[in-house]
Amino acid sequence: MSTTTTRRGAPVVNAGSMADIAFLLLIFFLVTTTIAEDQGVLVKLPQWVPDPITAPVPEQNVLTVLVNKSDQLMIEERAAEIADIPGLLREHVISPERRPNQAVVSLTHDRGTSYARYLEIYDALKTGYHRMWDDLARQRYGEAFDLLNVAQQRSIREELPMIISEAEPSDVDGLG
Repeated sequence: MSTTTTRRGAPVVNAGSMADIAFLLLIFFLVTTTIAEDQGVLVKLPQWVPDPITAPVPEQNVLTVLVNKSDQLMIEERAAEIADIPGLLREHVISPERRPNQAVVSLTHDRGTSYARYLEIYDALKTGYHRMWDDLARQRYGEAFDLLNVAQQRSIREELPMIISEAEPSDVDGLG
């Protein structure tokens, strides 16, 4: 009988391939994951010109839309609701006082205005223009604006251009 005891060492785990597996999993997740990007407001900006436009716009051709820091909407210095925007816009653009390409919408907001409220108002302005385009398309071509070909849509937009001027936001405290 043997009096000596043999000690066995702890089993060794071969960790050499673990780094390879972790790296492959990392690559797999990076390749298969989609990252949502914020798109914001898609606006086609006018072509930049080095000389600023200095032609004054007559006051009667400008529809003033203001949003204060409390998200209250004012159109032509009167309190208004978002539902009022398309109708007031139509009255302004299609008016015997001016041609549609002379009608300008001035959108001014406060730095304290919530982004959601700004987007609601901007969308209401775009909706107003789309309704006018749709009405003119049905009148002229007998179809909705979205169903027209590109040339027909362009002719409608040239006759009723969307002219929205956005002023730089003012400060929350009213000093800007």
